[in-house]
Amino acid sequence: MALHSVDRGRSDSGPDVYATTLSGASLPKWRIPDGSTDPFTVYQLLHDELEIDGNAAQNLATFCTTWSEPQVHWLMDENLAKNMIDKDEYPQTAEVESRCVHLLADLWNAPDSAATIGCSTTGSSEAAMLSGLALKRRWRKARQEAGKPADRPNLVCGPVQVCWEKFARYFDVELRQVPLEPSATGLRPGQLRSYVDENTIGVVAILGVTFTCDYEPVKELAAELDAIERDTGLDVPLHVDAASGGFFAPFAHPELEWDFRVPRVASINASGHKYGLAPLGVGWVIWRETGDLPEELIFKVSYLGGDMPTFGLNFSRPGGAVVAQYFLLLRLGREGYRQVQRRCSETAVRLADDIAGLGPFSLLYDGRGALPAVSYTLTDPGSASFSLYDLSDRLRSRGWQVPAYPLPANRQETVIHRVLIRHGISEDKMALFTQDLRRCLDELTGAAPPRRHPAFHH
Repeated sequence: MALHSVDRGRSDSGPDVYATTLSGASLPKWRIPDGSTDPFTVYQLLHDELEIDGNAAQNLATFCTTWSEPQVHWLMDENLAKNMIDKDEYPQTAEVESRCVHLLADLWNAPDSAATIGCSTTGSSEAAMLSGLALKRRWRKARQEAGKPADRPNLVCGPVQVCWEKFARYFDVELRQVPLEPSATGLRPGQLRSYVDENTIGVVAILGVTFTCDYEPVKELAAELDAIERDTGLDVPLHVDAASGGFFAPFAHPELEWDFRVPRVASINASGHKYGLAPLGVGWVIWRETGDLPEELIFKVSYLGGDMPTFGLNFSRPGGAVVAQYFLLLRLGREGYRQVQRRCSETAVRLADDIAGLGPFSLLYDGRGALPAVSYTLTDPGSASFSLYDLSDRLRSRGWQVPAYPLPANRQETVIHRVLIRHGISEDKMALFTQDLRRCLDELTGAAPPRRHPAFHH
């Protein structure tokens, strides 16, 4: 008997799906149907409707995993009913989560990876909020012990993902978002002194800026915070939002010091479902030492006859993605991740060189030194006969999803494209993309007429 059946077809000779009552009208949108329907019919109609979504294989906008081995699907299916939060009911799933925490703490060079603390989350956004809460509680406790007011916390960062804006709004923290310097792609050390003060709960450094895919200089930012402490006495911790880079830098850029090798780094969050290659629905947050997570934020749950610390904003969630993450850490190992990530980097660099050779573009990031991606803008948008928004629409007509958007504050006049390379985006696929990009450019500039489909004849 097969371990896992992939046959979703009918085992009987029932009625044609498209002759059933449910298929005779649009699927219900406002009221639950009165009667029941054969499960295969519902499956097929939903399958048909969801095929209208964009093709994940041509989605060059997402950081998320869109390709998985069959064994990952099997594990996700087998663990669909396991609630990650119920540690006592599913102790082995909890054990797998704990193993992942310590393996990642070791990957990110924690001083004592076997004794540190962390947890899985539904993604890096929840992980970021948990790390922000820890920063706020540590700051508030220190202020109260010093007899100082603790009602005006702020968080300093550069161009961050929207989850940090949500954290600031939901938990009453002023977000001091530092504008970009000319030609910069992220927060720079020289900007910190103008924004950090006694109410700063922490500074967020981004390992893989969402807008451009470059790394912010974590070690240099930490050195500037060290200098600020020497000059002012302000001890401001550094959190690294490694949503995209946390599973990429250790393998593609092992010499880069961005993690717990930098003493001022107190915590790190990452997405397992980005360059960690896990399916959607898993993130991680890890603290340098147990003491970096305030005790009052930790709940104790019964676990294998003892107590297990737990911390999270989410409650019921399936354990399959955590199990899949552990599978991948075992399946690939360090060498496997290294091969995957370096191949992605090589593909990104070749794509950047091809795009640079097309003529009208200036590269902002060429795939070298950070995430496997390319970001570019029009060299002379004022005299161009088209915008990058036009080009995105034209590419979409060929199936390619490439986002066009303005850079953050102080560089908002610059509109860019960002193309992400991930596992499953092959060299051949990028060659096809480059061909389509060239054709779209020719059509938009009038160098070639738009392709028209021939008239249909019997």
